Amino acid sequence: MCRHLAYIGPSISLEDLILEPEHSLLRQASAPRYQTHGRFNADGFGAGWYDRDARDEPARYRTTRPLWADTSFASVSGLVRAKAVLAAVRSASPGMPVEETSTAPFTDGPWLFSHNGVVPGFDGETGRALRHAVTETRLQHVAGGTDSELLFALVLDRLEAGAPPVDALVSVVALVEEQTADARLNLLLTDGERIAATAFRNSLFVLDDRERDGPVVVASEPYDDETWEVVADKSVVVFDDDKLVVRPF
Repeated sequence: MCRHLAYIGPSISLEDLILEPEHSLLRQASAPRYQTHGRFNADGFGAGWYDRDARDEPARYRTTRPLWADTSFASVSGLVRAKAVLAAVRSASPGMPVEETSTAPFTDGPWLFSHNGVVPGFDGETGRALRHAVTETRLQHVAGGTDSELLFALVLDRLEAGAPPVDALVSVVALVEEQTADARLNLLLTDGERIAATAFRNSLFVLDDRERDGPVVVASEPYDDETWEVVADKSVVVFDDDKLVVRPF
């Protein structure tokens, strides 16, 4: 299992968002509070962030090292600031490779994506069926061998066809549910302006601090003791056009 977050709000350093809070992703890498499967997220981490003054596509840093062991990231994170971030720490599912190409966030064009969960049977018939559902052109660009990256490819196909972000996520969840039972499919997607997420058999929380000129954050678990809203299972979160909506599938 994994832990992830998406942040849109006032400019913040990666250090202040990912490392410094009492229950930050750094802490969640070794001692998550709400994780239901596994206790450590030591199989890598990644962060993506936007600087639209420089380019439309996000920058990305990812590695197979545990977050607590990456002194280079700790050194530079205080100097990197952004108004939109997606970050994740990883616990590789059994049978999944531990390599950089398998580590979130995944990116394509303006999009950043993360998956907290697992697709049972991905190494068998379920995985073959899902690969057949990806367009041939898209499948050629899938670099790694994880369920997460293939889910992103399926999402991208739907986005390219004109689906809104949340509809793309829900459609992919429905497709996986047709193939296998008990998949855990907390999906998280942003283009730096919008956030879409699913809560599907794992924890998800939302922080809306805009009344105090703060951010909107969607995360696997709270990183501080502010007032976070628990997202009910089988719900979606949409932040778009300055509106935050949490609703059932």
